[in-house]
Amino acid sequence: MAAKKIERSSKSKAVAADQPEAGKFSLARIREFSGEVKSEFNKIAWPDKKVTMGSTGVVIALVILISIYLGAVDLFLGKLVSYILK
Repeated sequence: MAAKKIERSSKSKAVAADQPEAGKFSLARIREFSGEVKSEFNKIAWPDKKVTMGSTGVVIALVILISIYLGAVDLFLGKLVSYILK
């Protein structure tokens, strides 16, 4: 059991030694990060305008419906509590 603990701790030290310090910023690391972001950004499959507009319409309609529903429930419960307290 103790051998496993020693083995685990030596592995974590080896991994930590391979990685550069996280707190240090350098121009090369910033350029590398920017290049990776640009590469990943180009992999995104963007929807066309028609799909985007349709999805936006659905979201707006649902927000309006849910807000009306929650407003009605709030009004009803407010009146109910007011009636009970009187």
